[in-house]
Amino acid sequence: MAVTLSSHSACACLLRSPRTSVSRFSPQSFKLGSNPLLPRTTLPPRMLVVRAARTESRGVSLGFRPPSFEIPEPLTGKVWKLEDFESHPALLVMFICNHCPFVIHLKKAIVKLANFYMKKGLAVVAISSNSVTTHPQDGPEFMSEEARLFKYPFPYLYDESQDVAREFGAVCTPEFFLFKKDGRRPFELVYHGQFDDSRPSNNVPVTGRDLSLAIDCALSCQPVPSAQKPSSSTPVSFLWIHEATKCQEK
Repeated sequence: MAVTLSSHSACACLLRSPRTSVSRFSPQSFKLGSNPLLPRTTLPPRMLVVRAARTESRGVSLGFRPPSFEIPEPLTGKVWKLEDFESHPALLVMFICNHCPFVIHLKKAIVKLANFYMKKGLAVVAISSNSVTTHPQDGPEFMSEEARLFKYPFPYLYDESQDVAREFGAVCTPEFFLFKKDGRRPFELVYHGQFDDSRPSNNVPVTGRDLSLAIDCALSCQPVPSAQKPSSSTPVSFLWIHEATKCQEK
């Protein structure tokens, strides 16, 4: 797998035309009263504290090219490949799962953001790589229910072998990889960072600001800022780690 190292890629539009502005995914779309993620009344003094193991998305070099994959979508039974997204100018790959409190916290906002940008040409795919040995609620039958319940506009794929997560370098959920093309060149990584500053227990409103800014840049042929905050969320449940832990306990 070839890996290109660069701080960021300058964008070249696929169609040579005068630069036009891209309508932006506005954080104001999450304003009070219209977004189910935000309360309609003043928060009570008591705060729900979500305790979960945290890890940060690690340094995958900007310019990294997405590895080929061929994995199924439990909801439809279709097997998806990287090549299925080649006609798009940009591709967002998200590693998520059902049970993660950080994913649950952002889930409705992720769907809203995906619906907004998919209409503008962005390809989006979600992948679950969690071991069903440790988290059976992340299994394919529950993934189908989740995709149907939340009306995912993107395919939600099951990486049973966990090979795809390893090849991407994914270590947590949610974890976002935004790729774009320069002309006829293959996809290259331009953003590997957080959704926004909101976390389940920090009382910061969900806006999608960081990710939406990167997508705006990618779709409007602007350089994506290389200063990117990593996702800080639940670690991917790799089966080999679970087995190694069991061996140590014996």
